[in-house]
Amino acid sequence: MQNFLQLGISEEINNFLKENGIFKPTPIQQQAIPHLLEGKDVIGKAQTGTGKTLAFVLPILEKIDPDKPEIQAIIVTPTRELALQVTSEVKKLVAKIQKLNVLAVYGGQDVEKQLHKLKGNNQIIVGTPGRIIDHLGRGTIKLTNVSMLVLDEADQMLHIGFLSEVEEIIQRTPSSRQTMLFSATMPQQVRSLANRYMRKPEDIRVKDTEVTVKDIKQIAIETTDRAKEDALVSTIEKYRPFLAIIFCRTKRRASKLNEALREKGLNSDELHGDLSQAKREQVMKRFRELKVQFLIATDVAARGLDVEGVTHVVNYDIPQDVESYVHRIGRTGRAGEKGLAITFVAPKDRVALNQIEKGINMPIKKQNVDGHVAEDRSKKTKKVNQKRNNNDEGKFGKKENKGQKGRRGESRRGEGRASSKPSEKRNKVKAGKPAKFAKKSSNSNKRGANQKQKKNSYR
Repeated sequence: MQNFLQLGISEEINNFLKENGIFKPTPIQQQAIPHLLEGKDVIGKAQTGTGKTLAFVLPILEKIDPDKPEIQAIIVTPTRELALQVTSEVKKLVAKIQKLNVLAVYGGQDVEKQLHKLKGNNQIIVGTPGRIIDHLGRGTIKLTNVSMLVLDEADQMLHIGFLSEVEEIIQRTPSSRQTMLFSATMPQQVRSLANRYMRKPEDIRVKDTEVTVKDIKQIAIETTDRAKEDALVSTIEKYRPFLAIIFCRTKRRASKLNEALREKGLNSDELHGDLSQAKREQVMKRFRELKVQFLIATDVAARGLDVEGVTHVVNYDIPQDVESYVHRIGRTGRAGEKGLAITFVAPKDRVALNQIEKGINMPIKKQNVDGHVAEDRSKKTKKVNQKRNNNDEGKFGKKENKGQKGRRGESRRGEGRASSKPSEKRNKVKAGKPAKFAKKSSNSNKRGANQKQKKNSYR
């Protein structure tokens, strides 16, 4: 494997990376960096946790001119959290290496403070589509000198509904710019966007399994929706996570679960879209500082979340597709550390679990809440059916072959053991039924005649 120097990264930046424990480039970095340093457009299909942020940040820092007091690079992200994370990564490198100004712009901030900061000489802008468009409208951000544009997690921008804003931002930049698009999945609309605005891009793909399987142990715990909360508490007691992210499908579920865990004395907090930006930043700060042990989050709120030391990821609600599963469990098992991903599976979730197993191309170990390995359901069904067949044979004897003749009314309790009495009794019952029905029929005829008489009397 090549090192960063061999990829074309300067010795100054390489030394800084080593000081921070980064010695070898990840697959996405190894493939993308040389093309980006050459000025080529790049499409990178890679999951969260693959090191894609450094894959575009390092070439930007190598190519940017610190003496030019103008915006030279703009990085567009789907969420505020991801914008802050990318800004933090850039600032770490910039502080030690070059005198560059980096600014994050996103919703929920004080606009006046943003406007004041934008008056400075910012060479790199990181922001969400909505807020960037707002500043373009105000004239406080100008993209006429932008030479590098990054669209990070493009599929999520499509999912949230930002694609038209993204297109407007692209149109405001010079056509000569270098474009970098990174996405975990490649929906048709994202692919069409790339076709319209990118010039002969290098298509780079990192296999999903490289992210999910390598450093993450995965288990599925079978439970029910009603018992899920107790199952979670039991799981926490058993595995004792140092730092865990617990994923819920909705904001309401996340809030309700956080309340329940706090009542049980667990150190938890919630992260979702209903919280104010200030509150979300406060929650993230406390989680990074280890003041919160269990972060209960929704998918969109945790997008781009990168916290060192996350030992466990819990899918309280199973994700509905493979990509979401990969994104979630990619929060643990980073930088060569082992992680554990636990998914709770109710009976209705089995189809989704099967799809995930197919997508990651490996089975997930299934167990009960008490830790016992859950028996394969197809094998279990076979055993039950076999047992039923055996019971049937023992109770009724073997079924007759098609070639054997059987008499109607003969007992099925083995050949030659049938008594004439049961068949006689059945014949009596059968013989009695028509008489009974005939009696009913005659009574009903009488009633019909009486009713007819009454009707005639009213006329």
